[in-house]
Amino acid sequence: MKKTGKTAQEKEAIITEYLLGEKSYRQLGAQYNIDFRLIHSWVKKFQGKSVPKTKPKTQIQPISAEPLPTDVKTLQEELRKAKLYNELLNSMIDIAEDQLKIDIRKKSGTKR
Repeated sequence: MKKTGKTAQEKEAIITEYLLGEKSYRQLGAQYNIDFRLIHSWVKKFQGKSVPKTKPKTQIQPISAEPLPTDVKTLQEELRKAKLYNELLNSMIDIAEDQLKIDIRKKSGTKR
């Protein structure tokens, strides 16, 4: 383990200075020529929290069947209505094309 050469009193002074909220870990690290992550671990140990040695792995949360907020339900209803309206318009165009024997939809790649 790497030693910093700081006594317990010096560590406590640095921790106290951070906890007073006047300086950040990086500012204290630059001031005392210490890696800011070391100061972070000192503060966490002082507060009684464990300091993880490695980065925690992110876990994918399973999709739950919780009820959706009302605004999402409203949007889903509007989307359903828009799809129904689009289907209605396409059906009307199909009927008009059959009865009038005219191509109403624009054909891609038409010649000029």
